Amino acid sequence: MSTAAGVRRQAAIWTIPNVVSMLRLLGVPLFLWLVLGPEADVWALIVLMASGVTDWLDGYLARRLDQASKLGEVLDPVADRLYILAVVIGLAFRDIIPWWVAIVLPLRDAFLWCLVPFLRRRGYSALPVHYLGKAATFNLLYAFPLLFVGDGDSVIAHLAKVFGWAIAIWGIGLYWWAGLLYAWQVRKLLADPDARAPER
Repeated sequence: MSTAAGVRRQAAIWTIPNVVSMLRLLGVPLFLWLVLGPEADVWALIVLMASGVTDWLDGYLARRLDQASKLGEVLDPVADRLYILAVVIGLAFRDIIPWWVAIVLPLRDAFLWCLVPFLRRRGYSALPVHYLGKAATFNLLYAFPLLFVGDGDSVIAHLAKVFGWAIAIWGIGLYWWAGLLYAWQVRKLLADPDARAPER
């Protein structure tokens, strides 16, 4: 592929993976409305499960169709963070999860946002997504539907709650572990006077 074609591909906006990510972003306020407004739990659960599927789908399509783009690199993690924020707020207000979960997850993202000015000094807008971060997001996006289903008294609800919390606790640990790893990478960049973002 020529350099010009590669630049055009990176600058593309209306690609299939980007459209999937945009639809996932639209699902954030929809989920909050469903879970806090009419309390349409079945539909809220469908939206929540769809967010987990599309989190995998947009990355798969970007690789399969060779449609990776700069916008996609931003949309995917932003959609992940907003979904996690929306879900923990919604589930906390419904007393499905304790408030400490709704605080500790956004707190990690706030911590990472504080590192952005330091990254910009070296020409970086963000660090590459680490596999630990993706694993943490995967765990959380699949734990939340189980915790939602676990808000009941049936045997299925009980099992969903047990498995949901097992995955959620693992996901929370990975989420913070990945955050500390990002912080360590920033520290190494700042310690190296020659470290600069590569030219595109």
